[in-house]
Amino acid sequence: MHRRTLLTCLTIALLTTTGAWSYFQRQSAAVAVVDAAKSFIVTLDGEQKKIALLEYDSEQRVGWHFIPKDQRKGLQIRNMTQEQRKSAINLLRSSLSQVGFTKARGIMRMENLLKELEKDKQGGAIRDAARYYFTIFGKPGDGRWGLSMEGHHLSLNFVLEGEDIISSTPAFFAANPGEVKAGVGDIKAGTRLLADEELLAFELVNSLSDELRSKAVIADTAPREIRAAGEPQPPQDAPAGVPASELSDEQSKTLQRLIMAYAGNMPKEVARQRLEKIQAAGPGKVYFAWAGATKPGIGHYYRVQGPSFLIEFVNTQPDAAGNPANHIHCVWRDMAGDFALPASK
Repeated sequence: MHRRTLLTCLTIALLTTTGAWSYFQRQSAAVAVVDAAKSFIVTLDGEQKKIALLEYDSEQRVGWHFIPKDQRKGLQIRNMTQEQRKSAINLLRSSLSQVGFTKARGIMRMENLLKELEKDKQGGAIRDAARYYFTIFGKPGDGRWGLSMEGHHLSLNFVLEGEDIISSTPAFFAANPGEVKAGVGDIKAGTRLLADEELLAFELVNSLSDELRSKAVIADTAPREIRAAGEPQPPQDAPAGVPASELSDEQSKTLQRLIMAYAGNMPKEVARQRLEKIQAAGPGKVYFAWAGATKPGIGHYYRVQGPSFLIEFVNTQPDAAGNPANHIHCVWRDMAGDFALPASK
């Protein structure tokens, strides 16, 4: 692979992915997020502010998870007025690209399908498309401040300072079912919220020669879960698998499309920063690793790791209807440290 092939393809993909998101062409993402956060705060009453607004140095800022929980930090959408809900969703929209926002809203709405599928099961009552929580740490626009938007299968965490988003990790997205087999309500059969994250990885691993596959495959069985789930910092293990420098041009293009499936969830400035860090560290230092089956319906896992970032994906659990390996968890993390905090090496 030519040294700059991966970076060039990533840049083209960035422009293609984000060009239609006209809102971010008019103002920077950070300014948009600050404005949206301030507008959200104005809608809150005194008691709600005690729940939704916390100090920047609160220990809760680095607490995150994607499992269904009875209680979470922040103000739940269920407990908001219609005006507040509209403002909260606008805050979510301002924090992501169009692609990322569509995924996030799809994940929320998928709770309606889970509620129907699990209505006769223990825990089904916790499925709720309004069971998502918004928390602001510090004062938007005044020094360093943080933002958390989280619930089942979604955890988005940001730190902003001035006119910059200085941290956007961990950024976790999930889908159960990974592919909807039978539609419920407005969720149609065939829906795949995280299609690129899975299908592009299958395309890449199945394109590898025997020699490259022997390097890429790190285990015959996929792990049940991503590593360091809910931990404030990503694992610091050395990268494993096959380096991007050994891939063909076509394989490199597939890898860049896979990386963009994650980076493209963020506003274009954030996505560009992620790609620039990959360039600075050396695109050839990106590794692709696989574990488990190389076809759908059987547990599989992969990670893409470079000096600046870590992507992890796992699909081993059955969906709510019992279909095997149809329940996706995936995350982008910052190897230098999530939450704008240095990682322990």
